[in-house]
Amino acid sequence: MQLAKHIAQGKLTYLSQGSNALSVSENEHYRWLAFACDNDEQVIQSIMLKRKPWKLTLPHQTALMLPLLFFKPSNIVELGLGGGNIQRFIKNLSTEITIHSIEYNSMVIDCFNKYFNPQSNQVHVVYEDSKQWLQHNNVTYDWFICDVYQQEIESYNNTVSQLEHLTAHVKPHTCLSINLPDANDNEVNLLLTILQQISPHHEITYFHIPNYLNIVIHLIPKQWQTYKRLKRNNHSFLPQNTFSKWKGFWQHGKRMTT
Repeated sequence: MQLAKHIAQGKLTYLSQGSNALSVSENEHYRWLAFACDNDEQVIQSIMLKRKPWKLTLPHQTALMLPLLFFKPSNIVELGLGGGNIQRFIKNLSTEITIHSIEYNSMVIDCFNKYFNPQSNQVHVVYEDSKQWLQHNNVTYDWFICDVYQQEIESYNNTVSQLEHLTAHVKPHTCLSINLPDANDNEVNLLLTILQQISPHHEITYFHIPNYLNIVIHLIPKQWQTYKRLKRNNHSFLPQNTFSKWKGFWQHGKRMTT
């Protein structure tokens, strides 16, 4: 059954009120987190498969994880916890990886702990605005994963500002992955240009997610020589069948030339 049909059959489990209203719904197979919009519609942020909670359920999540083809990260920072899909996937992939999630919405954290951590994984969640966290945190990480257009961002200028704070932490060996859920062509092109100018040590590859509005952008360290790592498959935690499938996905990315 398609996800859309599952969601139409869901029953409300939790509902918060106020300007940042969110809800948790579920059916026999899935549980999902949704945010309320100004037009009384809801935007589904994440979906968990209840019998395999570590499984990635939305295509942009797989696109965000594609750098795992090329390296074995030790320390990851995720800006925005949501329903914890990335947390659960990484925890299931390898115990050698530490992932910190920076989340500004206390209700999201509460919902994750109550509804979206069924395996009771030990997680590192920081309750703080992502830009503020970036300003006072100087620790070096292997990989930053960012949903740029979060609800706390009031304007496109603030989005660009957040990227500038973020790329200040990106070293030549650091990977950066960004999900743009609803950006127009002009905004995407501007962000790609900004990233190209401030990240000369990285190759930029981006993906248009079929049937979705998401654009996923990766800044991959040039020193990785990704074509060699894809051929040898000796820098990845991914199982062989997943590696082979994702290798095919990577070929659909568009590269920016420097």
